[in-house]
Amino acid sequence: MSRQTGDEKHDTAATSTLDVLWVLYDKVLRVSPATAGDERRDRFYLSKGHGPMAYYAVLAAKGFFPADLLDGFGGFDSVLGRHPDRTLVPGVEISSGSLGHGLPLAVGTALGLRALGRPSQVWVLIGDGELDEGSNHEAIAYAGRARLDNLHAVVIDNASREQLLVSVAGGLALAGLRPVAHTFASFLVERPFEQVKLDLNHLDVGAVLVSAGASYDIAAGGRTHQSPGDVALLDTLPGWTVHVPGHPDEAETLLREAYRADGRVYVRLSTEANEWPLPSGTTVLKRGGRGTVVAVGPMGGPVLAATRDLDVTVLYTATVRPFPAARLRGTLGAPAVVLVEPYLAGTSVPAVASALSDLPHRVLGLGVARDELRRYGTPAEHQAAHGLDAKGLRSSISAFLGLK
Repeated sequence: MSRQTGDEKHDTAATSTLDVLWVLYDKVLRVSPATAGDERRDRFYLSKGHGPMAYYAVLAAKGFFPADLLDGFGGFDSVLGRHPDRTLVPGVEISSGSLGHGLPLAVGTALGLRALGRPSQVWVLIGDGELDEGSNHEAIAYAGRARLDNLHAVVIDNASREQLLVSVAGGLALAGLRPVAHTFASFLVERPFEQVKLDLNHLDVGAVLVSAGASYDIAAGGRTHQSPGDVALLDTLPGWTVHVPGHPDEAETLLREAYRADGRVYVRLSTEANEWPLPSGTTVLKRGGRGTVVAVGPMGGPVLAATRDLDVTVLYTATVRPFPAARLRGTLGAPAVVLVEPYLAGTSVPAVASALSDLPHRVLGLGVARDELRRYGTPAEHQAAHGLDAKGLRSSISAFLGLK
């Protein structure tokens, strides 16, 4: 385990599972590197995917992969990240990290294996906090009724909780308060989306949701803690104001504005930031005649670096909902727009199309690719891989506008 560094905050989570994992793989599970593809093998699901260093260490010790891979833990070219990915790590049966998924998956697998007449046993390791998840309540109840005697669960006490936040915020709003809820975007928008839809929108109450993690801030953590689709998801609900600050000073200003306002506001924070703060609202950073590049939040710096000597207008905004349509129209020269957003590519293309609906125009949406990037590493490496660094942006912008 000591060969894996960079995720020390999860050391306790890792060491708490070490003894259980060793006993399972050394004495209990009927699986080995030689039988890892055997349909009759036993399955082990690590539902509590936080701090998988002990899991990786045991798999390496048992020969599922070379121990030298442990030294690259969390790197861009490593298969070992802060949350395990079954498509990358030999011996890993499920990708995990978001709580409450492992036991229902194990129930389904145990049910399927029994239906196929296979003797395989299914073991799942879960944290005590996961027992509060509704998915686990239903999994436990169903497993009992279905008499799944090939399913075994081990619970580790880590005293963690996750999925209460949004509904509590809705309750606080019903009591007349102005709630501010803050956690990773994956657990604030994506996972509790039904709660956002019903306990905020459907109840017609206001709240401020402040996310962290953004699209790839936690690159070494893998997909479970990345949320490039959060803004697009909120676009399916009416009445949301969405701020994407590009600097900590902007974040403070926008958060204070959001708290003083009514209604529903999403503030999307990121460790990626421009070198300078800009005024709130929408600002022209440079003017040109061949097209307009709209830079959202932390994309301001990379866009300016990419277009330094290009004949384009650069329009910066930290507020994307409502979209600054009037400002875009007021600064538009040539009817060609490149939209650069730090989340899912094309998210605001419909907003641009609506703003320019009476004008012939072309629009290119740049952002995080829809296809999953199955890499760990750093935010800078992910930014470059998505073509959102200065070099990648210059290439895409120049090609679209016909610039050299």
